[in-house]
Amino acid sequence: MKILKRIGILLLFLFSLFSALVILCAFRPDVTDAIAEFLYPDRHQTEITVAVDQNDLDTRYGAETPYDAAEGQNQHVDAFEQEYDERPEGTAEEEAAGLIENINPEYISPEQSDVLIPESVSGRNGYQRVQDQREQIEDDAARTLENQLSVGDTGDGLIFDAVFYPYYGMLDEKGRHLYRQIYANANALNASFAPVEAISASQLRNIFAAVYNDHPELFWMETVYYCKYRRDGQCVEIDLRFNRTAQNLEQAKAVFNENANAILNQANQFGSDYEKERFIHDTLLDRLSYNLRAEMNQSAYGALVNGQTVCAGYARAFQYLLQQLGIPCYYCTGYAGENHAWNIVALEDGYYNVDATWDDTEGGKYDYFNKTDQDYADTHVRQELAVYLPPCNGQLYRNQEPSADQMRLWENNLRSIEEVGMSEADILYSLSDYYDSCYATITAMGTGNYEFSNVIEGQMLAQQLDTAYRTDAYRQGYMDHAMEAVLASSCEMDLKIEELAGDRYLVTHTVRMR
Repeated sequence: MKILKRIGILLLFLFSLFSALVILCAFRPDVTDAIAEFLYPDRHQTEITVAVDQNDLDTRYGAETPYDAAEGQNQHVDAFEQEYDERPEGTAEEEAAGLIENINPEYISPEQSDVLIPESVSGRNGYQRVQDQREQIEDDAARTLENQLSVGDTGDGLIFDAVFYPYYGMLDEKGRHLYRQIYANANALNASFAPVEAISASQLRNIFAAVYNDHPELFWMETVYYCKYRRDGQCVEIDLRFNRTAQNLEQAKAVFNENANAILNQANQFGSDYEKERFIHDTLLDRLSYNLRAEMNQSAYGALVNGQTVCAGYARAFQYLLQQLGIPCYYCTGYAGENHAWNIVALEDGYYNVDATWDDTEGGKYDYFNKTDQDYADTHVRQELAVYLPPCNGQLYRNQEPSADQMRLWENNLRSIEEVGMSEADILYSLSDYYDSCYATITAMGTGNYEFSNVIEGQMLAQQLDTAYRTDAYRQGYMDHAMEAVLASSCEMDLKIEELAGDRYLVTHTVRMR
């Protein structure tokens, strides 16, 4: 009897254990997949979402312009192909997990425990990771959904250049198809749709994150989405979440574009990508304020329209504006004391890290501008898909800007406008005002040898002036017309720009007009 009783207790224990396992598998399809993989090691899943399939990247420079992208992006042909070529293929296990390890083995991730955040930037974070909310439904409900729900807009025909949209380049063909579908439905404000490809609930997150990370212009799309899936883990419904701007999207787009274009029109006056990049960086620092409670603080809209945001908003606005200028700029996420977002920018000699949020502090305007991965090693750690972005090793545009100590030293030794014989009434605030003043002075002085000066305000205007003289744009701006007015056949001019206190600049012209 005692033996039978013990056998009964053992059977009862085994039955309870089996029941608990069944319940766990019902609510956790990933556990089911793990058990199946253990029992059937030769079985490989087919829903690979992040892979290295670069067949279509070989022709990316000849591809048609991506949907809603800035004109001229495909003219940015530099030495970036090497970053995407010859990536190692992943193992079957890695592919089954939906992510290829070591897509970019050149980036070495620092240890998170080694991160030391300077007090001046501590707490200036606020990035929210992509959140996937899932609901398992019964097979009958899943079949009903499959019969009722359409795929919406599949995005077939859209083309995304991996130089400008690197997260798209990380996906395999199936993943790219779903990426295009999510992008197209977000544009059409289709909140609910069936996946156009078979995909597991766990693998969908990487694809959604790829769309979100690549496209700051989708400012109405939230960082969270919803997924309904069957018992076997297969997704049957994707639900996007939109913020309040989706209620009147056309009006929101108009306001967004108006604010963005006001900056872009000024940036386009600069000649090089570096000058445009620095102008955008400085403009955002002038216009934005860090506010953890700001509305829509994860979006470019919150930054460019509302002017208050967190690190995500700084990075999304910087990414969007540089994209529109034809400069590859990526949304990079990771850890910097807390969850944090910054940017990676491609210039002619390679890639650079830029953290506009941390630069927007007292005295540290360029402390985190155009830095290498080594420069960031003790403060920034890439995470999630961002670890597969190209490594930042550019040198040509690193540390070109003055340090905070240099700026303070210069400020203490700069002359005032009164010391150079000028007054507030003499200050010029735009390039057109400067051109008009130069034209008026030359036509009044006529031919001969003479000198005259102007005072302009703002580093951005000083940069514009520098570009105008280096590219000879000043000739069309005023000089050709002035020479014609005074009947001059030739002109030689020396230019000297002296920085004054209060972000003013004395521009001295030595003219020899014949």
